[in-house]
Amino acid sequence: MNLNTLHTIIIIVSKVSTFVNRKKELSSLNNFLGSSRAEFIIIYGRRRIGKTELIKKAIEGQKAAYFFVEQALEKDNLDSFKKIIAKAVDNPLIAKADLTWEELFQQIAREDKLIIVLDEFPNLISENKALLSKFQKIWDEILKNTTIKLILCGSSISMMESYLLDSKSPLYGRRTGQLLIMPLKAVHILDFGVNSIEEAIRVFGITDGIPEYIKDVCYRLDSGEKLEEVFQQDKNLYAEAEILIKSELRDPTRYFKILKAIAFGNTKFGEIANYTDFPAPTISKYLSNLIKLHIVKETDPVLSDKERTRNRRYHLSDNYFNFYFRFIYPNKSEIISTDGVAGFEADYNRYLGRIFEKVSEEFLEMNADRLPCKFTKIGRWWFKDKEIDIIALNESTREVLFMECKWSSLNQNNAKNILELLKEKSGHLKWNNDRRIEHFGIMAKKIQNKEMFREQGFVVFDLDDFDI
Repeated sequence: MNLNTLHTIIIIVSKVSTFVNRKKELSSLNNFLGSSRAEFIIIYGRRRIGKTELIKKAIEGQKAAYFFVEQALEKDNLDSFKKIIAKAVDNPLIAKADLTWEELFQQIAREDKLIIVLDEFPNLISENKALLSKFQKIWDEILKNTTIKLILCGSSISMMESYLLDSKSPLYGRRTGQLLIMPLKAVHILDFGVNSIEEAIRVFGITDGIPEYIKDVCYRLDSGEKLEEVFQQDKNLYAEAEILIKSELRDPTRYFKILKAIAFGNTKFGEIANYTDFPAPTISKYLSNLIKLHIVKETDPVLSDKERTRNRRYHLSDNYFNFYFRFIYPNKSEIISTDGVAGFEADYNRYLGRIFEKVSEEFLEMNADRLPCKFTKIGRWWFKDKEIDIIALNESTREVLFMECKWSSLNQNNAKNILELLKEKSGHLKWNNDRRIEHFGIMAKKIQNKEMFREQGFVVFDLDDFDI
């Protein structure tokens, strides 16, 4: 295989692999590529999220040059890029010419609506950050008044935000569009060949909505492996989290301990401090860095004053990180010696209780027309020892929906008791107490006499209500 093939020269893109959802993102990207002006588009998101597949789908059948930027010397990347452009514009002399970046883009600017993709652009600027100023000049003086479409793509979210989107960047204000690619929803896992929504949620608990992880796990399950086999030592998911974190952080050991603390349910600042035995300033600094890297997210109770941090909690940003630091990282010796984790199935089923809350929130957002009110805010709520899994409310109509989520099958008495307790807890929410319109409901695996509860005015859903 020669160098040109390695860099995947794309003039006309052929059929791509499994492409699920992404309708909104694809529509946005197609609008940019179909415009009559020059476009400078930034696409970013974590590894394996499907950025490259999205781009390939968008440029399929169009005149385009795709270049994957290697972790290599700047000159080597420039030489490889010249060869790709030479083929894209059908001018072999470009590949042999001694050109600077600016001179090469002057050749590109002569084309009409040529799409240029630089994938993993952070690899280029990590070698030479002065290239940011060169690309500023390339856009301002060479491309801005053409019909060229320039796409810069990257997996290092921190570098993309710092070097391309931050107000201090030379490229700030130049972009004409940007796409942050987010994980798929749990229900989209059904499109990967999973047979039921319950199995999709079990897969979601490990993979989140990361397409490459989903495809890998679904393939292994379809090949007859058990769920606890998909993260054995020889499988991709066994080490992926460490690879991702080490690519962003030089000395991640202390970060790992903080991430493990959160994965085991220590979500308050004080709980993290007690678990890790790190000083508060250290934890504060490390959490801040992890939040910037989109590995940890800070959450507040719905309707809380976000300026007050005392009630704030910290969670891992996606299910894969959560699963990794809950099941893989602390059990590596056991996984290596026995290819498994003792008691995995029962422990994983308990773990899925929290995952089901996330799935339930996604379900409500995607099925707003099936609710008694249109909500403007949704999220978890807690105050002292009281917690409610989901509160959805409308600030204009003063309507509020209180929901509990149970990863279990409920008989009629179970469901009734949960609703009664939910009503009691709802009184602790201080919001339009004497004027609000209240609704109550449950999400569960299976609910007995579901229609009876609905006739009584409750909002009740189980897995049978997911569209399959």
